Amino acid sequence: MANDIYKEEHRIFRETFKKFMEKEIVPYIEEWEEKGVVPKEVWYKSGKQGFICPWADEKYGGFNAGFEYSAIIAEELARAGASCFGLSAHGDIVAHYINDFGSEEQKSKWLPKCVSGHCITSIAMTEPNTGSDIQSIRTTALKDGDSYILNGQKIFITNGLNCDLAVVACKTDPKADPPHTGISVLLVEDGTPGFRHDRKLDKLGLRGQDTAELIFEDCRVPKSNILGEEGMAFVLMMKNLQQERLIITIGAQAGTEELLRSTIEYCKTRIVFGRPVSKYQHNTFKIVELATEVELGKTFLNTLIADHIAGKDIVKKVSMAKWWISEMANRVAYHCLQLHGGYGFMEEYPVARRYRDARSLTFIGGTTEIMKVIIGRMMGL
Repeated sequence: MANDIYKEEHRIFRETFKKFMEKEIVPYIEEWEEKGVVPKEVWYKSGKQGFICPWADEKYGGFNAGFEYSAIIAEELARAGASCFGLSAHGDIVAHYINDFGSEEQKSKWLPKCVSGHCITSIAMTEPNTGSDIQSIRTTALKDGDSYILNGQKIFITNGLNCDLAVVACKTDPKADPPHTGISVLLVEDGTPGFRHDRKLDKLGLRGQDTAELIFEDCRVPKSNILGEEGMAFVLMMKNLQQERLIITIGAQAGTEELLRSTIEYCKTRIVFGRPVSKYQHNTFKIVELATEVELGKTFLNTLIADHIAGKDIVKKVSMAKWWISEMANRVAYHCLQLHGGYGFMEEYPVARRYRDARSLTFIGGTTEIMKVIIGRMMGL
């Protein structure tokens, strides 16, 4: 990334995190891929080293770090091929809901554990029949004395098996018109009667990431666990989407840069018909095209990171970057696998896993099509 974003202290942090990954994460990625989950012990170790929620206030265990540190974590996880570790989803997306919109009581209760890795969070919005249409969710939370009675089903939930706290979008007023004004957010703790971590989903990619269904059956949640106020879900979500999509895009860009780097190295050393793969003009041109796309994405993304750090409203540009870079990542993955030939189809080569993992980028955090709808509306189209 650009030198004007990262300073010496950021370089030191990056090197420290990379050394931690080399010891505690990278050697175990294949094992996690097979098991479909990252052990909680890794979360505890990450928290102990200060790699979870570094932005959190010191009174909650963080060190008031800037967004640069979160970006570094997302970059290096993706660069190492460790996107299965849902560290950024927890630390830079879900935990921010508690920090930004929670009461002091809620923040004091959960943020220290979020920082230490002893409270893994997940955001439960998507349902089997709604997808990106959050207004159509069917999960309800109806008042009953000092509690809400929560009923519903959530799907495609990152950190769904490991989560100790679920941030759940639900309808507290099913008759609200327009519907989105009746949607609220509840904090639901693991172990609450009626809250069940259901089946682990068998996915095409990101296989080491525990993605699951969550079930709520007459789940009694204290009113004190509402985040913000009733009917505020859309306000909360809209305010956090800029950073959520930026984090996803940072990972997409960094992972693609590493995939292209390793592919170029392969093409320079793989000999076919007496000369390196990279020496065939067609392949040279293809690599140049891919490198150009990657560089364009990097340049655009650098400006967005700097603008986000400066506190600018860049929702439209982030939405542009999210769809374009995620689609670019898939184009690059396709051609990098092709340049590997038959070896690219073998799981022993990292390109195979990166190819599978890249496919998720065009729909997690909002599909390419939803990004274009958002951009179109902001353009007055």
